[in-house]
Amino acid sequence: MRVVYFGSGAFGVPTLRAVRKHHEVLAVVTQPDRAAGRGKKLTPTPIAEEVDRQPLASGDRPSPDVLKPEDVNEGSVVERVRAFDADAWVVIAFGQKLGRELLADRFALNLHASLLPRWRGAAPINHAILAGDAHTGNSVITLADRMDAGLILGQSERAIEPHLTAGELHDLLSADGPELVLRVLDEHAQHRLKPREQDAALVTKAPKLSKADAWIDFTETAEACRRRVHGLSPWPGVLVAFRGEPVKLGRVQALEHSEHAEAGTILDAKLGLVACRGPAALRVLELQPAGKRMMDWSAFANGAKPRSGERLAGREPE
Repeated sequence: MRVVYFGSGAFGVPTLRAVRKHHEVLAVVTQPDRAAGRGKKLTPTPIAEEVDRQPLASGDRPSPDVLKPEDVNEGSVVERVRAFDADAWVVIAFGQKLGRELLADRFALNLHASLLPRWRGAAPINHAILAGDAHTGNSVITLADRMDAGLILGQSERAIEPHLTAGELHDLLSADGPELVLRVLDEHAQHRLKPREQDAALVTKAPKLSKADAWIDFTETAEACRRRVHGLSPWPGVLVAFRGEPVKLGRVQALEHSEHAEAGTILDAKLGLVACRGPAALRVLELQPAGKRMMDWSAFANGAKPRSGERLAGREPE
């Protein structure tokens, strides 16, 4: 099958590799290079970097054309993209909305990291953990005018284990994507697709996160605090203050604990137990002091020498 791939983010890299292995990718459309890092060096997207690393898909197939339009819906771009004689378009974390003129009479599928209609929006993985969902997954849908509202063409499911951070779940779902997308492409080629409508009554929204979300309220339950830390890791992270200095929490565990203390109080400096709404405590497994790497609690304790009774200051309850 001849394919045009639209994508920018790292989430779609495994699927791009798989599609190039099993199909002919005529073109890859991605976002322009952007300034990044302290030096503001122009940096290509992870998808553009993947094409550069693996210029040939397999055998004697030519490397795909790489397009980096500022506006994918601009007239000349629309004309050029539609000129490719493709059987399908695969869209994953592209970063621009494809307009009606561009999409007209084309078969285009989109891979989204949730079990739609749950968690439509920019941050479905984070919100699934924040909400305490037991399962999430990937959905392949058609493109629609409303965000993530297309017909469902296929889905895969994965349990959300308590130890997983959003970054780790992102990578697992990314690795699940190729099998699902390849299956949908095969079903399309064989005219066996059975699209189904999303249930509008079950829609939930997953808005984009920002640095303003990097907080925790220790007056919540330990389980709610665990979900917040893991749901916001690695970005924007959860920040607390220890002795007036910022510390980012990386991985935690919710435990039963009968001792009561003011929220945020270190109950056991050796184990990293922090008081939440009882009867439970949050065990800090990994954290990152300002200007340092992420480390386990024991390494932090060896250097900072925290004492039981000191506090990790989160957001004050409203």
